[in-house]
Parts: sequence; structure tokens; C-alpha cells
Amino acid sequence: MTNSATTANTSLLSAGTRFRLALTENQPLPIVGTINPYCAMLAKHAGHKAIYLAGGGVGTYSYGLPDLAITTLNDLLTDVRRITDASDLPLLVDVDTGFGGLFNIARMVKSLIKDGAAAMHIEDQVQLKRCGHRPGKEVVAIDEMVDRIKASVDARTDDSFFIIARTDALAVEGLRATIDRACAYAEAGADMIFAEACTELEQYRKFVDALDRPHSVLANITEFSMTPGFTLEELRSVGVSAALYPLSAARAMAAAALRVYQAILRDGTQKGVLGIMQHRNDLYEIINYQAYEQKYDQLFAKVKKQP
Repeated sequence: MTNSATTANTSLLSAGTRFRLALTENQPLPIVGTINPYCAMLAKHAGHKAIYLAGGGVGTYSYGLPDLAITTLNDLLTDVRRITDASDLPLLVDVDTGFGGLFNIARMVKSLIKDGAAAMHIEDQVQLKRCGHRPGKEVVAIDEMVDRIKASVDARTDDSFFIIARTDALAVEGLRATIDRACAYAEAGADMIFAEACTELEQYRKFVDALDRPHSVLANITEFSMTPGFTLEELRSVGVSAALYPLSAARAMAAAALRVYQAILRDGTQKGVLGIMQHRNDLYEIINYQAYEQKYDQLFAKVKKQP
């Protein structure tokens, strides 16, 4: 089968099914953060098979707010729709603690599926959550998190929609208690466990061994955090199924933007920072600018031919 035929056939699959297929074909699957539609297009152009929308990304880059559960479900869904409209890569979405009680969680799951998301992760922090790599985190009781997962599973209108349970308990309760939580979450119906803020590679292996199921563990390889920058090969060696890079590109973009803003004030020109900019021609290639322009040309040509 040709690549074009494969792509056509894959596009007929649901978003959740495409996410599951990507997990099966990539061990582990790198999932890169995309804060907007153009980033999603860039990720696909680079060859990635799955993308991610971080709650912290929505807060910071769409609203200028910290990752402290300040944004709403509608804020999140706005960004989800923008990305899924522009990209067919399966999108994993960070839903924090679910934006409310069990009925809110059910509504959220249905909305995510309707808006084209492939997967989500929901966490066991209290509603007034913190960034997973900051001090002062608090987690809810196991039973409360199990209810969040069951509400999510029951609300699925597409069985392929992938539900990941994130646990932040490692920094609060220790490894053994957190593994117990992970097993309870898997038993409740979670498709995968997101073991947040692991500090040692072997901790992932212990989660994988305890869960003993396909596609069991996701690792968050976020920069400047409590988790070292383990390579994909290192994660593969301990059985991790997916590696998350939530804001890697966004941080690079922000640093480059700051350098440009500073250079214009300092030098009176942007010439010294052209080397860190994307060329106009590369932009046009990725967004298929010429194809849109050709449509204009055809339209104008028809107008000119009219008597």
C-alpha cells in the first residue's frame, strides 16, 4: 500500500483510534506540546505522530495566566477546536482535575470527543491544583479519583477515546502508595497511567511492572523540572509507552521572541536576530500558502474573462 493510500485510510479512523495506533507503532511514542494550530502543523511537518495541549500552555500562552486552575473548560475547548481544525494528528488534552464534579467531567469528555480530541489526562490533585513540579501539591483520596475516572469512562461516546489517569502522589505519599493508586486507577478503567514528577528511571519500571498491561505508563519529560531529561531509549528500556514534551517548543519560541524584542530596542534593527527566525518561504510551505493564492488567481482570472 502506498503512503498516500495509508494516510487516506488512517484519516477515516476516529481520533482515539489514531492515537492508539500511534502508541502501538512507536515505543515509546513522543507526544509534543502544541500551543496553537500552527505549532500543530509544524509538529506534523517535522514527522511527529501525536500532539498535546497542556493546561499550563492554555493558561500562559492563550491567557497570560499561571498554571493554577484559573482557566475554564470553555477556554480549553476553544484551543482544542482551533488545533483539531488545523491538524489531523491525534491530540492529547490536559484537563487538570476535570473542571468540577462528576457531571462536569461527563460533559467535558463528551465535548472533547465532539471537538476532535483523541485523548485526555485527568489528575488526582485537589481542585485548586498546582503545577506538577512545584511544591505544596495536595491529592484527593483514592476513591474520589476513582470516581473521576469512572465518570470519564462512562461518558465516552466513542470507546476509542483514550483516558489517562495522572497521579501527582509521588511527591506527597511516596512510591509504594502511588503505585497502589495507579493500580486502582487502571482497575477503574484508565487506559494509561501518567506518573508525574518521577525522579529516577527505575521508578517508571516499578509502575510498569505493577500495572502489567500494554501501554501502561506515560512519562512527562518536561524541562527544568523534578524529572531528568531521560532519552526515549532510556524510557524504552524500562517499558514506558509514551513520553510527553508539553512545552518544549513553546519555551524555545518564548526565548527567541524575547531576544527579538530586546534586539529591536537595543540595536534599532532586527538584522542581528534573523538567524533565529523562520524564513517566510518555510512558513508558506507549511501552511500551503501558494495553494490558497492560486485559488485567488483562478477566481480573478474568471472575473477578467467575463464580458
